[in-house]
Amino acid sequence: MANLREAQKRMTRRLLLESGLELFTTKGYAATTVDDIATATGTTRVTFYAYFPSRSALMRALIDERLNEALQRVVSPEHGSTAQSLVATVADGTPEAIGAWLRHTADSWPAIRPIIRIGRDAAVIDPDLTDLVERWLEEAISDIEDGLTRAGRFEPHQRRFRGVLAMAELDFVAQNWDRADWKLTREQMLAELTTSWVRLLT
Repeated sequence: MANLREAQKRMTRRLLLESGLELFTTKGYAATTVDDIATATGTTRVTFYAYFPSRSALMRALIDERLNEALQRVVSPEHGSTAQSLVATVADGTPEAIGAWLRHTADSWPAIRPIIRIGRDAAVIDPDLTDLVERWLEEAISDIEDGLTRAGRFEPHQRRFRGVLAMAELDFVAQNWDRADWKLTREQMLAELTTSWVRLLT
């Protein structure tokens, strides 16, 4: 019986996250209320608050859980979250490894793009969420820095900034690829992005 209750709790929480994401995407963060999310989930405001103390807490969970899951990031005491695959890829430094990591990451763009867009919109409205997405990107920058450190590549003062440049590039392409007309195919885009990362990080 206890196992059934735990499964129901996990399902309710998952449904609240899914409903929140869908409503934030269609209506916008500002226009979506706790009551909207509860109703879409088939539950009540009281139930919502049993899982999340606020709408911003649900948004934070989308960033911390859904983005990290999509990009295979795990909790890290040093950085908040880490993707060991990114650290290892940067340390390896070969065009093949970097290209494969970028290709795998690009496959997850449809899942992560809406969350990042909503997170940035929410940060404008909700002081609890200021710089939430940027702090999350900082964790990826730390992974790149760790990979460069592991490889002994570049001077210590260069490593973090090269990570900043690489992630700024990746974030811009990921957020705009679905709506930009850059006159190149997906394969060409990934090839150019790989070339740029190789130049920055090796």
